[in-house]
Amino acid sequence: MSLKNKHIVVTGAGRGIGAAIVDALSAEGAKISLMGRSLESLQAKAAELAEAQAISVDVTDSGAIAHAFEQAREGFGPIDILVNNAGQAHTAPAHKMDDDLWRRMMAVNLDSVFYCSREALKDMQPRNSGKIINIASTAALKGYGYVSAYVAAKHGTLGLTRSMALENAAKGITINAVCPGYTETDIVKDSIATIMEKTGRTEEEARAELTASNPQGRLVQPEEVANAVLWLCQPGSESVTGQAIAVAGGEVM
Repeated sequence: MSLKNKHIVVTGAGRGIGAAIVDALSAEGAKISLMGRSLESLQAKAAELAEAQAISVDVTDSGAIAHAFEQAREGFGPIDILVNNAGQAHTAPAHKMDDDLWRRMMAVNLDSVFYCSREALKDMQPRNSGKIINIASTAALKGYGYVSAYVAAKHGTLGLTRSMALENAAKGITINAVCPGYTETDIVKDSIATIMEKTGRTEEEARAELTASNPQGRLVQPEEVANAVLWLCQPGSESVTGQAIAVAGGEVM
């Protein structure tokens, strides 16, 4: 079990990509602190795992994050690996977007990555060891219409990833981004519903619009994203840092 006794924090861990990630990490022996908004869903997921604890937290609140990481340490000790997975995507053309939506997208998708990474590095730097994996989306690598705030936040996440990777390269800490394309999750289900509502297309037509950007002609599966994260967490990936690894069927190269 390659991650035996490693303490891993995963945000947005209750469903979708986050749930697939914790399944993969737990199968390799990790002790996992599941963080997110819904304590009920986190507890349900934690109950399925060998060693796991559920911690409810608003990832946009730096004070709450600091407290949540203290809770995590009390249960399983210092953090060895952090997976910043929490995120949201809401649509609006830039010229119609209000301040609240812009700030919300920045807070959930970018601020949270900074807050959580800052806390995890407090454990990693003194030990000259650790890994941070940010789930950044292909929106970190290209533009998409009608989700400009989300795209801007994800581009920011990739910039943060690269800068932190350089700052910590000599300390034995690797920091990378995994960039999934459209993945079979609730976020994509919401996108399909929005397309149907605004365009009058059927669910099949809306789904086809999203899969058209993937040369493989399909949605990415959460387990495929989890496999990329698992590889970065395991021994043998120490030379990989500051990278954006696309899991998108060839959409970006």
